[in-house]
Amino acid sequence: MKRLNEWFEEYSVSHQNQTNQYIHYICVPAIFLSIAGLFMCIPVYFLEDLLKGDHPVFENWALVVFIFVLIFYFSLSVKMGLMMAVFGFLCLVINYLISLIAPLWIVSLTIFVLAWIGQFYGHKIEGKKPSFLKDLQFLLIGPAWVLYKLFK
Repeated sequence: MKRLNEWFEEYSVSHQNQTNQYIHYICVPAIFLSIAGLFMCIPVYFLEDLLKGDHPVFENWALVVFIFVLIFYFSLSVKMGLMMAVFGFLCLVINYLISLIAPLWIVSLTIFVLAWIGQFYGHKIEGKKPSFLKDLQFLLIGPAWVLYKLFK
């Protein structure tokens, strides 16, 4: 298994252009947020019995999926796992707040589409294909790379 710094080095190859990096700083977290929002929209049915609680932030498919995603991040780095845990929790809270004022699935789908348009525009500027076309795991590396770049 690759180490975190090896993933970042490989990811950075197609993210050298400053404009592309700025686009990624906005669009990658937006995509992560929107995917969490879309998972939160899936009916929970049996999760209500599995996850005992009274709050939609904790009773949803986004949390279940995120727990598995965190295993990946923690296997790369405890520090990155903790950073992604905080970011993921913020995404759950933000999506819950959005759901109080608008249909979450519409907002999430809109953010998802617009952010991917931004991503592909950034890669057009860069002149290189997105990393995930080489390896789908880069879809998980992108958010970690953005956090690393913003907080290093």
